[in-house]
Order: sequence, then C-alpha cells, then structure tokens
Amino acid sequence: MVQVLAKEKTRAMTAKHDRILLAHGGGGQLSDDLIRRHILPKLKNDTLAELADSAKLNLPSGRICFTTDSYVVKPLFFNGGDIGKLAVCGTVNDLAVAGSKPLALSLSLIIEDGLEFELLEKILTSIAQAASQNKVNIVTGDTKTVEAGAADKIFINTAGIGVRLPGVELGCDRITPGDKIIINGTIGDHGMTIILQREGIKFESQLRSDCAGLADLTCKLLEKTGGIKFMRDPTRGGLAATLNEASRTSGLSIEIREADIPVNPTVQAAADMLGFDVLEIANEGKFVAIVSPESADECLNICRNHPLGADAALIGQVVQTRDIPTVELITRIGGKRIVQMPYGRELPRIC
Repeated sequence: MVQVLAKEKTRAMTAKHDRILLAHGGGGQLSDDLIRRHILPKLKNDTLAELADSAKLNLPSGRICFTTDSYVVKPLFFNGGDIGKLAVCGTVNDLAVAGSKPLALSLSLIIEDGLEFELLEKILTSIAQAASQNKVNIVTGDTKTVEAGAADKIFINTAGIGVRLPGVELGCDRITPGDKIIINGTIGDHGMTIILQREGIKFESQLRSDCAGLADLTCKLLEKTGGIKFMRDPTRGGLAATLNEASRTSGLSIEIREADIPVNPTVQAAADMLGFDVLEIANEGKFVAIVSPESADECLNICRNHPLGADAALIGQVVQTRDIPTVELITRIGGKRIVQMPYGRELPRIC
C-alpha cells in the first residue's frame, strides 16, 4: 500500500496534468488546483467563491422546493447536449414542474483517473452555459476521483433549490374527471438520440436530444393562468410511466389519443426499427400538465408562443375509473390498448 501511494505521489509530482489523477481527489495541492484553476473560473459567483462547506443563501421565500439527481449518461456528448447540460437542465426541470422558480444548484463531480482536462473543461463550459441560460447559480459542490474503470470517465450529481411560486399548489390529489392532458412537444427525442448515437446508427434526418431547461416556460404558465393541477417531466419511462404514476396516485383513469401525440417521424421510425414503444422513451425537455378543461386552451396558447412549446398538444383527458385505474391509448384506427407502466429499463444510461 505504501509503495502504491508513493508511486501515485511521484506520478502527481512529475506529470504535466493534462489528465485527472487519483491525487486530484486527495484534498491537497492538486485538489486545490483542480478547483481553483478549472472549476471556479467556469462557475464563479460570490457564493461559490467562498469555497465553504455549505452555501449561505438569502431566499426570498420560506416556501422552497429541493431536489437531487445523478447523471451517468453514455455517451458523454450527444447531438443536442452533453452530461453537463443534462445535469443542470434535469435538476432545473425537476424544480420547475414542482411549481417553483429554480435559484441555486450544487455540483458534485465523480471523476475517473485518466480523464483529460480538455474533456473536463468542455463539460464545465457546458455546465456554466446551461446555468446562465436557466438563471441559476452553482453555489456549492464537491469533487471526488476514483480508479480507472470505476466511473466511465465522469459521473455528476446535482441538487437544486427553488422558490415555490405564490398560490401554486400541484398534486395528484387535485386531479378530477374531465381534466385535460397537455404535453409541450414531441416525445422520445432524447432517448432515441442517445441509443442511435451509441450504436452508430444513422438516419437521413439526424435526431437531436430535446435537452433543455423548462423553468422559463413553466413559470409563465403558472403565473399567467390558473387551473394547472399536476406537472411532471417524463424522463425515464417516458410518457407511459408519467401517466401511469398520475393515474395510480389519483385513483382515476386516463385516455390519450395516438393521433394527437406529437412524435418526430424519424423518432417513430427509429423506435419501430429497434422495437421500442415511443411512449416509454425518455425525454429531457418536456413536461406533462394536467389542467382544468377551462384553462386548456390558454395553456396551449402560452406554450405555443414559447420556443420550448411550439409543438404543444392536447393529447387526452382524465376519466372516471370503472374498475382499477388504467391508462388507455385510443389508436389511430379507433381501437384501444392499455398503456402499461414500463417494467424495467428500456434504454440503459440515457440520463
């Protein structure tokens, strides 16, 4: 053990540091260099600059939302995003659909021995850009290094705090029969982009992940219209999992119309070719909202006048349960099929 540590120390002292070393996670000079030379310049703000063990925040409200998530996507870079953008947007979206305005994030990096600094810099630049675009600060964080082969280059954990918007109460307990179901755009873009890029499959029309932060749109919706009862971002498990969760928790059934669900034709073709149900494929820039019938048109108009809601659609409604809560799809030819809760992971490592 002593010899191993001695070799690692010698390596750290003599290397040019174009790659991450295990010693960068040791809490000494190399850890300090990693933070001050690479991380702080990308993400610097007054709170983070203190480099304290905990961030001190002045929040404008006593009503907050708090979330955390981890990101292990493969490949790290994909058409439309990368693991850094995904980490920021994913956490922002979890706060947004809870009815809050995101304010601050933590950022923890688990970095594999041997990761090139050039790659880390690209990821940090993306994180900084996504944070700026979504008007949040990275206010605290942590770095750890692990042995080669233990983390597939880099894993990221983020946690986020948001201030709940005044008067907004969202939850399955507010859903009633007759409520309408809205989605802000096409489904399946992220998951199919990842799997095609991973497998090296190319289509004539290149797919692009929908990875984006939704808070600007959701805040506009919640501030300008009433009647929104439930919101969720359909990530892992896709639209199928989200609607089944809402149905089971509310005790009510849901009907959706296949003809009204927006799907990029290339996404549908790819899903059909690979044997996937597009309803179960992950999204990273979409939300599902269940709203009162009276507010549905207004919600659609607000969405369609926003860049992230141009393809918004009303896809179904909540109905009274006859036996057990179910989600049913009305097919294009007028038949019906039950949309099951996905059993396991259809697409591994998509977020």
